[in-house]
Amino acid sequence: MDVSSLAMPDIAGLSMYMARNETLQDVGTALLSNALDVQESVGAATVSMMEQSVNPALGANIDIRA
Repeated sequence: MDVSSLAMPDIAGLSMYMARNETLQDVGTALLSNALDVQESVGAATVSMMEQSVNPALGANIDIRA
């Protein structure tokens, strides 16, 4: 849509078009924010799981006389 070729009656259409685009942008931003929050919680759970599975004593002693 070329803004310079708009006639006066098209101002209302332009306003609706801009409002729609702003709404779509707001929805996209909200979805992105939600996705980032989910990924952060998944990452924190993964780190927690990895920390719980670490056993520092594992492999410290080797039985070479067996």
